[in-house]
Amino acid sequence: MPPPEPVAAFVRWFWIPEWRLAAGRTSRQHVIAFPACNLVVEPHTVGLSGPTTRRSHRDLTGTGWAVGALLRPAAVPFFVADPARLRDAYLVVDLPDLQSRVTDAMTGATERAQRHVLAVDAFAGWLTATLPPPDPEALLANTMTELIDTDPGVVRVEDVAARLHVSIRSVQRLARRYVGLPPLAMIRRRRLQEAAQRVRTDPSTDLAAVAAQLGYADQAHLANDFRTVLGFTPSAYRGSTQGSGTAVVR
Repeated sequence: MPPPEPVAAFVRWFWIPEWRLAAGRTSRQHVIAFPACNLVVEPHTVGLSGPTTRRSHRDLTGTGWAVGALLRPAAVPFFVADPARLRDAYLVVDLPDLQSRVTDAMTGATERAQRHVLAVDAFAGWLTATLPPPDPEALLANTMTELIDTDPGVVRVEDVAARLHVSIRSVQRLARRYVGLPPLAMIRRRRLQEAAQRVRTDPSTDLAAVAAQLGYADQAHLANDFRTVLGFTPSAYRGSTQGSGTAVVR
């Protein structure tokens, strides 16, 4: 769900899964997450999930829900001074007011759509009341990530620096403080996510053409990124999407 305007500088979007599984059944959810932090409220806890460098998964059982906010870089320093320490990690955070507000919203309405609207409003209201306005550097970090995520012409750190009219060192510093990953890793993740999306939506797509279009030196470099992050090759991923599926790009 898109964020309300007052928190648009802090949240890219809100996501709300709900599940109800039969006793003894487990559903494994595989994710290629964005290179960003997520603040997640669940029935009994609040957690901060750091930027990821590889595929992750979660096994769902029983009945449950989660309300997550994919954070923009401007929000990150409020929750963690060094996001690099949270790479591929999850930290329980003590935010009882946020947990209480969101839980009340998720348990106080009977209609699913209404629950989600109320939960997002509660989450956004807490952020608005708690986080200070972003300063110019924080907003520049937001612009940096938007550029990397949306501009296919950005294939090198030098491209980012040129478009932002700053030095390469400034780009590296912004990424370190506000994201927790090097800017080159962010660029590689965006290219990999786009490649995975293309393979999943069109299994007949030519992998060499995809590699060339996304700025990889050749198909072998694309395959190496797939193996490093996903644990299998593009061809294996293509085969899995035609069967039961083994990964979700989010």
